[in-house]
Amino acid sequence: MGSAIRKRREAQGLSQQKLALMVGSSKSHIWRIETGRVSVGLDDLGRIADALDAKVRDLILF
Repeated sequence: MGSAIRKRREAQGLSQQKLALMVGSSKSHIWRIETGRVSVGLDDLGRIADALDAKVRDLILF
């Protein structure tokens, strides 16, 4: 899931910092999600999907 988030973020030209600002998180939290160091909750995943103009299932099933 983290790699799907990273690929979509990079494809849109967003930095981790910009995505973090868009979802009300921190850059380090986005990094931890993308690298699989933390599990992401459904609320956070929903906000990330919205920010990346993606569906939650697309991020999970990648």
